[in-house]
This record gives sequence, structure tokens and C-alpha cells, in this order.
Amino acid sequence: MLEWKVLGITMIFPTILVAIFITWKTRLEEEFLINLAISFWISGNAYWMCCEFFKHVELKDYAGYPFLAGMLCVATFYGKRLMVRK
Repeated sequence: MLEWKVLGITMIFPTILVAIFITWKTRLEEEFLINLAISFWISGNAYWMCCEFFKHVELKDYAGYPFLAGMLCVATFYGKRLMVRK
């Protein structure tokens, strides 16, 4: 699948821009943290994909940080919901 590098990299920019746009539009709503997590995960996937495409396998582990940030956003979202219900 590495022969699709140009298309794969071209798809990164609009995808990240749309994710950031949606996150920005919901910044004052309850779902903001979920959308922020999705933005982090898309960024992590894009970074991972670029590492694969350009054969920087030693740098792939850094893609875990955006995934962790996304998980923290989701945990915060559900933690807040849990506190409100009690």
C-alpha cells in the first residue's frame, strides 16, 4: 500500500482541518472534549502514516502521545458526566 503515498498524504490536510474546524465549532458545547479527542487521534494516525511512508519506523512510537491525549480527553468527558449525575 505504500505506492499510495501522495494520495495518503494529500488526504491528511483536509481531514485534520475538518477535525479542527468541528472541534472549534463545538468549543462551548458539551461534546467539545470528544471532538478534541478525535482531532488528537486523527493527528496521531496521520503522524503514524507519515512515519510508515517515509520509513522512519524508529519515530512511530511518538504517535502514542496524541492517542494518549485523546484518551485523557474522553476520560475527562466521562468523568465530568459521572460527577454531574451524582
